[in-house]
Order: sequence, then structure tokens, then C-alpha cells
Amino acid sequence: MSITGKQLINGEWVEGKGGQYQGVNPATGQSIEPALTYADGEQVKAAAAAAKAAAPVFAATSLKERGAFLERCSDEIMALGDDLLERLMAETGYPRARVEGERGRTCGQLKLFASTIQNGEYLDARIDLAMPERQPLPRPDIRFYKQPIGPVVVFGASNFPLAFSVAGGDTASALAAGCPVIVKGHNSHPGSGELVAQALAKAVKACGLPAGTFSFVTGPGRDVGAALVTAPEVKAVGFTGSMAGGMALFNLANQRPEPIPVFAEMGSVNPVVVLPQALKANAAAIAEGFVGSLTLGVGQFCVNPGLVLGIKGAELDAFMDSASAKLAQVPAGVMLNEGIASSYGKGAEHLAGQQGVVVAAKGQQQEGNGFCGQAQLLKVDAKDFIANAQLQEEVFGPSSVVVQCQDAAELLAAVACLKGQLSGTLQANADELRDYPELLTLLQEKVGRLVFNNFPTGVEVCHAMMHGGPFPAATDARFTSVGTKAIDRFVRPICFQNYPQALLPAALLDNNPWGISRWVNGERSNGVIGG
Repeated sequence: MSITGKQLINGEWVEGKGGQYQGVNPATGQSIEPALTYADGEQVKAAAAAAKAAAPVFAATSLKERGAFLERCSDEIMALGDDLLERLMAETGYPRARVEGERGRTCGQLKLFASTIQNGEYLDARIDLAMPERQPLPRPDIRFYKQPIGPVVVFGASNFPLAFSVAGGDTASALAAGCPVIVKGHNSHPGSGELVAQALAKAVKACGLPAGTFSFVTGPGRDVGAALVTAPEVKAVGFTGSMAGGMALFNLANQRPEPIPVFAEMGSVNPVVVLPQALKANAAAIAEGFVGSLTLGVGQFCVNPGLVLGIKGAELDAFMDSASAKLAQVPAGVMLNEGIASSYGKGAEHLAGQQGVVVAAKGQQQEGNGFCGQAQLLKVDAKDFIANAQLQEEVFGPSSVVVQCQDAAELLAAVACLKGQLSGTLQANADELRDYPELLTLLQEKVGRLVFNNFPTGVEVCHAMMHGGPFPAATDARFTSVGTKAIDRFVRPICFQNYPQALLPAALLDNNPWGISRWVNGERSNGVIGG
């Protein structure tokens, strides 16, 4: 497939009317052909109208039909072959192994959703049969399940051009729920985004689905993004990115005449708590794992460990010495775009200039052209950390602050002042944790995922994963953006009382045509009613 620079609206590839731009190779700073176009306001309206028209038809598809569609999306992405991989490498600076791995994750999660929805458990179907003879009042027939919420807008993420973008987790979970999707492509990887959109468009057509089931538009966030979020046809938004971006969309959505949910995964510094006995036994290995996690992908991960908290002493000193030595060997790495590299440089400098902060180590300086980031490790006393909320601000890149606490009480005070986080990590001996019951309770209140003797980078796509957390890590701590539970964001409950059998959705019919497991009069059953 070739890159056209066009917009996919209602099944047709059309020239954008909002202006032109080009992708940029972050490793060289050079523009990449061809010229690309932006959508304008009228084209956004057309995409939203197409999604609304497709919504009832797509929602009515069977679980098998929807599963087959998701499988086809995965197959079509794989069929793009090297064209996709080479464009991804040019647009991101990622090595081939990274983009191949992300392609595998993207296709794998599409197939995971395809298989997961077949048992219908996400529908949470419940049937309480009528009890006309019940005294003193009869009970009506009441049936409950979760139906698709309607058209969903997904914003592509800069750091995951496949797994959190055009066909990423938000898109996969929304399509699995039966919701049409409009993707707002990210300007950092527009060509690869279009290629993936072409693959999904082929899948829509091959499966005989309405053209508005999937659309792809690009443009400046303040224009196209705002128009998508405020379009009356749109019923939910999925976003992964900065605090500023996520809150701008959240505020827009709540100012609508009909407010809608924005499921935004935003900033997080992902604290790592290192306890003395674990460091005494294994400081060098923990330091090596930490630096590897910190600098993986040039620190451009949502769960990058940007904060370490420990108790002063020989054990923490040994960790700092090892981590500093390892980090000093890390070369400056290519960041995703000029804006991210510039923000990282300013953010790292700002952190280093705060009261009481000392630069413990820096990675190697940049060589050559391109948009690069130099790793840094800082340290600060807990009293200064607690007094300065700016030290909790995420710096997107390979920078981390080590907070040195006088004792266990000050460690608890430092953890207590933390904002909501995507993840928290404990490096500790199991026996040692018995002396820190309050620490465990505090961390569980602060984070969406608690990691023990491991590191947070490398978010597994599975049934049990939680990738979200208390605000400001996410706009709603009840939901995940990774794993099969992500589908819960894009369904809503509805119940039918004394409803005619012939008009009920398939999931609630007496004969259970999908063969799914349901709650019937409070008991699990995958059988028919009255059979």
C-alpha cells in the first residue's frame, strides 16, 4: 500500500481540506515524503455523522461476527509487511525489533479481544424472571445487560504508534464493544497511521460492515481534536498522553450540552520504593534493573520510573553509586519528535534547578543531528521533596529523582504526599514488608498497579492487567486502558422490564442463541430458559 496523505471518512479516502504538512524523521530532523493533509471542520462533521449512522448496525452484529472482524483487522495489519515497519522506523527513530514487537502486541490484542468477547461475560447479562404469584406484590420480568455506548473518538498516542494509536487498545476495545471508532491520528507518525487505517478499512469492507464503522482523520489537536470531542454524535473519548492534553479534552467533554466520558491516561511518575534489606542483599542488581527500566525507549513510556524513595544509609548509597555508574554509560537516545525532545530538555533542567536537588549522574551527551534526550539521575532530601509539589511533575523522558528519607516515618510522609499514579513498585524482602503495613496501605490508595521486585515498564496485555489509576494518572480510576477489562469503558447498562421476547437483544433471549453465561434468578447458567 502507498501513503496518500488523505482522510478516511465514511469508507472513502478524501483529500483533507484543512491544510498540508509532512512527517519528520526524529533521528535526522528531515521531512519525510509525501505531503499529507489535515481534515477541516466539515470533514470532521461528516466522519461523526457516518459513525452515528453505522452505530446501530454495528451494535447489532453477533459476537462471532465482531470477533471475525477483529481477527481480520489483525491479519490486514500483518499483511502490510515491511512497508509498515520501515515507515514506523523512519517516523519514530525506533529500531526494527521495537516496531516488530509493537506490531505483535497490537495484532495480539486485537485477537485477544476477538476471542474474549465470545463468552459474552463482558455483557454481564442478568435475567430475573417474572414472579406473578409473589406476595404481597408480584415481580415483573427484568433483564439487564451492557450495550455499546455509541461512536467513540480515539486519539493516537505519540509514544506507541501502533499499540496505543490507530488500531491500539482503545480502538480494539471500542470495536469489540460494538462501537464505531473515529481515530484522530497523531502527527508524529502520520504515514504509518494511515497505513494501519488502510488495513482496518479493508477489514470493514471485507466483513460487510457499514462504512462509518471506522474513520481516520488528522489535524491540529486544538481544531480537529476539539471538533471531534464536541461533535454531538460522539459518546466517549479514549486518550493517552499528557496531563494538559487529557484535561483539555476532559473539560471540553464536560462543557457539552450532553457531557460524555473522557477516558484519559495521563501523567505519572511511578514511584519505586527501595527498602534497606533488599538493597543490602542486592543493590547492584536493583540499580541495574532500575536504570534499564528508566532508559528503555529513551524513557518514553507511561510507566517510566521517574521517582525513587529510600531511607538514607549505606544501602541507599550503594544503590546510588551503582545506578549512577550504569546511567553514565547510557548514550543519548532519539526521542519521538522535536516537541518531546525540547520539553524533556526543559523539564529535566527545571527539575535539576529546584531547591535541594543535586545532579547525581548524567548519561552521555548527544552526538550528531536529530531530536535526542540525555538521561539524568537526581537526588533530594525528603523534606525538600515534600515541600515542593513541582518535584512530582512528570518529565517525559529518561529522568528520575531519588528521594532520601531520614527514617521509615519520613518515608511514609513522602509516599503520603504523592498524587495518583499508574504504578508503584516495591523493591523489598517479603519479611521486611511486615514492618511496613502502612506503606502497603498507602501505595494501594495511590496506584493502579503495584509491582513487587520487578519494574513497571513492559505492561502485559492480558485479562488481569490494570493500566490506569487515581487522578491525575487517569480521569477515572475505575477503568483500565490495557487488557480485556478495557472494554468496560465503552458499554453502558440497560434493563428491559416486561419487554416482548421478540424485541429483546440476543444476549437476553430465552433460547440464549449465543450460548453465553448469564445470571438467571441469581444463578449462573449458559442454558436456555424453559428448556
